[in-house]
Amino acid sequence: MKEEKKGEPVARKQKMTDAHKKKKKPRRGLVAWIKSLFHRVQISRNIGIDLGTATVLVYVQGKGIVLQEPSVVAIDTNTDRILKVGIEAQQMLGRTPGNIAAVRPLRDGVISQYEVTLKMIQYFIRRACGSMFIPPRVMICIPSGITEVEEKAVLDAAREAGAQKTYLIEEPVAAAIGAGLNIYAPIGNMVVDIGGGTTDVAVLSLGGVVVSRSTKIAGDKFDEAIIRYVRRKYNVLIGERTAEAVKKQIGAVYDHPEPGRVEVKGRCIRQGLPKVVTISSKEMIEALAEPVTAILDAVCWVIENTPPELLGDILHNGIVMTGGGSLLYGFDKLITRVTGIKTRVAKDAVSCVAIGTGKSLDNLELLHEGAINISRDKRSRM
Repeated sequence: MKEEKKGEPVARKQKMTDAHKKKKKPRRGLVAWIKSLFHRVQISRNIGIDLGTATVLVYVQGKGIVLQEPSVVAIDTNTDRILKVGIEAQQMLGRTPGNIAAVRPLRDGVISQYEVTLKMIQYFIRRACGSMFIPPRVMICIPSGITEVEEKAVLDAAREAGAQKTYLIEEPVAAAIGAGLNIYAPIGNMVVDIGGGTTDVAVLSLGGVVVSRSTKIAGDKFDEAIIRYVRRKYNVLIGERTAEAVKKQIGAVYDHPEPGRVEVKGRCIRQGLPKVVTISSKEMIEALAEPVTAILDAVCWVIENTPPELLGDILHNGIVMTGGGSLLYGFDKLITRVTGIKTRVAKDAVSCVAIGTGKSLDNLELLHEGAINISRDKRSRM
């Protein structure tokens, strides 16, 4: 009997230990589930925005480019209500009834309609980040030729759109980083970034811009030049979207070994009736001559004002082209012929600025919020 009594506490202890273990298992599972949920829910995010005249690209730190949509907004003019943003709004360009206006709130790389731009930035931040406990820190790239007033408008719009802190980075700097250039080394690198509203040409060294030139001649001016050419030569009126499609299909600034052709539909100015004409890539060279010449002038001006030591580095390293405008056939060959410096188009040229902006998010702690001395530095380069 005594032996049985002595064994009873041991059995009870064993039972209690087993029960305790069974109770602990679900607790451990609950803790793991809470931890996994915590890791899935983002308290805040750092995002980079390439606020382009034609396209907005959003880069989320740790994810890459998550959004690429046209910078177009559809508005109900009777109520001033935003109806559509991005791709859906772009499809409405030139096809809206009287009470709806499809507008592009950014012109020549800067804000032309503040309230509409504010709503657009708000929309893209929400699309990219969803709901968060803490607003994101946002870095926005801007043209190197921006004025202090235009700079402040970008900062104010981002803050009102929900950014916790806003940082600015110049487009040629972001483009160079996105193209994989080591701009922090004591050597010269030259970048030609041709976007939708502006073309930025810059020489960079030791992490900064040494010489730069910004001109408001870029993709939009190419479209306008094509519209003027078709009207002048064929007496046919075409729209912006048609001109952009022609530019993407057969746009060229240099002789193509295999010339392309495309049919263009528009309205005959004389008869007022629909008309179809066929345009070749050789004609594009003539149509785009004026805006291309202006860009070449900017490139030559920067080269002329570059210090000799850095110019030697550029001769060795060559010129790098980024942006959608650099994809026009033969643009790199034309710059090589005019300047005598080997020129190449960067890999993924359209996304270089957004990628460079995103990579710069890793160094936010080293930057000051707001206009990182851009306006002050810009004056010293001119």
